[in-house]
Amino acid sequence: MQSTEFSSATVTAKANIYFDGKVVSHTVVTSEGERKTLGIIFPGEYEFGTEAPERMEIIDGSCRVKVADAEDWVTVDSGDGFDVPGNSKFQIAVDSIAQYVCSFLSE
Repeated sequence: MQSTEFSSATVTAKANIYFDGKVVSHTVVTSEGERKTLGIIFPGEYEFGTEAPERMEIIDGSCRVKVADAEDWVTVDSGDGFDVPGNSKFQIAVDSIAQYVCSFLSE
């Protein structure tokens, strides 16, 4: 599981707010130059597009996801994650609050 603490990191104080405040994240850049977002997802179903490949790790709660053109939803519990290809999309459904760390991966 992804670390939930980042030493010597730069944090952007202004939040990234999506879906009328139902998905909120903050950008973190680690001392190694890795860009991540740390966020919270309130109950609902959402669709996101990606530019770069991403690794989403659920650090609290659970969700269901459908990545790219997959036909089936997959349940992701706290401590697990999923990968999203670059230049694609994913749908995420949350029944109660979920928290995540998103890492932007090299292609």
